[in-house]
Amino acid sequence: MVSYKKLWKLLIDKGINKKELIELSGISSSSVAKLTKGHNVTTDVLCKICKTLNCDFKDIMEYIPN
Repeated sequence: MVSYKKLWKLLIDKGINKKELIELSGISSSSVAKLTKGHNVTTDVLCKICKTLNCDFKDIMEYIPN
């Protein structure tokens, strides 16, 4: 399972809400909804988020074994 808790914490630390993330990164609201639910998204979406937040995958997500 993949957790995006690190993404939500990073957004709080940077003072960015989900709507602003959508506007700044160009990802869709449905992608953010998938992230919120812990569902799969494309690496393109993850790359856009990392570029926007100037971070790496490890900063926004982590693998959690079942």
